[in-house]
Amino acid sequence: MVSAVVAIVVLAVLATVHRYVWRRFVGDTTAPGSPLRRVGTVAAFVLPLLSVGALASGRIGAPFWLQQVLAWPGFLWLAALLYLTLALLVGEAVRPLLTRFLARRARNGASAAPAGIPAGTPAGAPAAAPVGTSAGTPAGTPAGTPAGTSAEPSAGTAVATAPAPSGGPSQAEEPVPGTGSGTGPGSDTPAGATATGPSRRLFVSRIVGGAAAVAGLSTVGGGAYGVLNGPSVKRITVPLAKLPRAAHGFRIAVVSDIHLGPTLGRSHTRRIVDAINSTSPDLVAVVGDLVDGTVADLGRAAEPLADLRARHGSFFVTGNHEYYSGAAQWIDHVRELGLHPLENARVEIAGFDLAGVNDVAGETEGQGPDFQRALGDRDRTRASVLLAHQPVVIHDAVEHGVDLQLSGHTHGGQLWPGNYLAELANPTVAGLERYGDTQLFVSRGAGAWGPPVRVGAESDITVVQLASRQA
Repeated sequence: MVSAVVAIVVLAVLATVHRYVWRRFVGDTTAPGSPLRRVGTVAAFVLPLLSVGALASGRIGAPFWLQQVLAWPGFLWLAALLYLTLALLVGEAVRPLLTRFLARRARNGASAAPAGIPAGTPAGAPAAAPVGTSAGTPAGTPAGTPAGTSAEPSAGTAVATAPAPSGGPSQAEEPVPGTGSGTGPGSDTPAGATATGPSRRLFVSRIVGGAAAVAGLSTVGGGAYGVLNGPSVKRITVPLAKLPRAAHGFRIAVVSDIHLGPTLGRSHTRRIVDAINSTSPDLVAVVGDLVDGTVADLGRAAEPLADLRARHGSFFVTGNHEYYSGAAQWIDHVRELGLHPLENARVEIAGFDLAGVNDVAGETEGQGPDFQRALGDRDRTRASVLLAHQPVVIHDAVEHGVDLQLSGHTHGGQLWPGNYLAELANPTVAGLERYGDTQLFVSRGAGAWGPPVRVGAESDITVVQLASRQA
């Protein structure tokens, strides 16, 4: 029941946002019945359907090829919708300022015209003669009066005056000079535009809409390039009070949230493996959310993980997305690729204990985190490092005397301003923080969920170098 209500709310929000985007980009800038209006209206219906299909196809078990077909346009449009909407909202503040500026410029132009010469008359052109005055006759002289004859009207003589011009655009719809545009049937100029150019309102709508489109789409393009170009490598040093001198400088390559799926495949894995191997780590920690799909669909995409090279091996713990994708099958598959799954388990590494717990999403399958099993009987005089996908288990780590927890899950927010939402659900969104005697490091992740786009949260692999205070 709750999920149905959430789905209805989400669909209602999407419909409202699409209506707003259509009005600003299409309704306010094109004429009814014009080709551009028709194309924009069709897109306003097709694009959200592709997005819903991209979100739902994996959950309903659609063929993987269909998931791939829907994923690229559907997910990219969701990212584009976000930043186009944000850009338009900024444009709402700019719109009245631009309108007032153009109105002031038009008034100043009209007041600068010489008396008796209508605004817009070319410089040097003779002023139009008043009604009833022949060319070459001084103003106010009756037709046929010889030159030099006084034109002073006699008492009781009425003087004819020219009627004010009518039919021109009102001030609110005054054409903007230099923006000529045709009107009439088949034209893309909306009603309200004049024969000499679009109305001020139309001009402002096109300027604001064009700027919003450039800003929104360039943001998405840059964010997609960052994901497809692969994660960057970062390095941090973490001192551990209990770490012996012999383990000083031990390097752990932390990678999380690879998210192999319909948009990110084998080449994405290869880039990550090459980046990790280039750091020559002592140990590799894959901290959950490796995949968004089954072993049957994505097993080949994960195969480059077999080429990971580290002196003390590569280790893996589950994330919440593994439990959406068949966690047991993936645990078996990564083991075949040479990784060591830590299912609520612990191993002794040179100078410290390395433990790993299942993700909290596994509780629905009776496979949730078990800290007592992983850490309960260990020697607390030894330093300990815990692999746990979600940062929210940090309080359990503190209770069990963990020195350092390595996590992912948050993506650093992935799409700004998503980092503010991530802060509501996670104690730490990215980076290193301390909780009592336990330090927590959260990776931004090496991939992307949903839209293959990151804005304000660059993907990364982090080499965590342990430092002994005894060194």
